[in-house]
Parts: sequence; C-alpha cells; structure tokens
Amino acid sequence: MTRKNTNGTLYWFTGLSGAGKTLIGGEVHERLRELDQKKPIFLDGDELRQVLPLGDRYDPKARKSLALSYAKLSKMLASQGFDVVCCTVSMFHSVREWSRSNIDSYVEVYVRVPFEVLIERNQKGLYTVAGPAKKRNVVGLNENFEEPRFPDIILDNDGSHNIKDLANMVLDFKK
Repeated sequence: MTRKNTNGTLYWFTGLSGAGKTLIGGEVHERLRELDQKKPIFLDGDELRQVLPLGDRYDPKARKSLALSYAKLSKMLASQGFDVVCCTVSMFHSVREWSRSNIDSYVEVYVRVPFEVLIERNQKGLYTVAGPAKKRNVVGLNENFEEPRFPDIILDNDGSHNIKDLANMVLDFKK
C-alpha cells in the first residue's frame, strides 16, 4: 500500500538551467525556515546529481530516472512532515504527473524565462552553441524540454520582478 503525503508540502521548481529555480527556491526555503514551518528541506538538482547513481549521465533515460528519484525522495521527506523545496530541470511530463498523482500537497512552480534571456545570462556556459556545449545534451538547446502543462504557479523570471517578490508569489499560493 502506497501512502500519500499528508503532512509536508513539496514545492517542485522546474524550468530550464539558468531560469532561477535555485535562487527563487532558496529564498522560499529561507522564508519557510524563518516561519519555522515543518523544518523545510532544500534539494537542488545539481547537488542531488552528485550523490545519486547515474548522476554523471545526461542521456534522456538517465535524466528521467534521476528526476523520478528526486520526486520519490521528496515524497518520502514530505510524508514525514517536512516541507521540501526541490529545484530541478524536470524536463519530462511523466515525472511531474507522477508527483502530482502521488503527493497530496504538491505545488508545481514553473520558472519561465525567454530563451533569449537564458542565452544572455548563460551562467554555466551551457547555451554556447559552438564548442563543447554543441556536443552535450543541453536541455533547451539540443534536448527537448517538455514545458509544464498545468503548473500551479508560473513565475516569469525575465528580470521584471525581484527574487523576494517571486518567492512571495509561491508562499502566497499556499495561504
């Protein structure tokens, strides 16, 4: 018998690399800590990738497996009463749909940024179309990103809002 999450909330931040998921999610996490709500836990996809199997692979099958592992870990933590802020590209509908179906208090936050802005920011050098990036599996550049169909919240992080305001939009959703 599978238990659904009845205690904590999973705030699932999804979007392309460089969209600001970790920055906004980190602000939400800090605010939850200040409110002392259910001892929040912060999970970042880049950090999780370093500790889970397949973390050194970027093919679609490994990415899907990792994303599902993130979702299952988040479910386990939320079911123990923790609020979980998980920031990951989460490029597949199937993983987000699994989370929505299996986690009662699941809040999907899509951090949307125009691709031109991502290229301009290019914080990790992923969106360089020449050289090594051209040969890698970069989501949004040469790997498909399945844009969320029905996110609970869409945050347009194009530079027109500050991080605190974007975090407020997430926290206001749960009130």
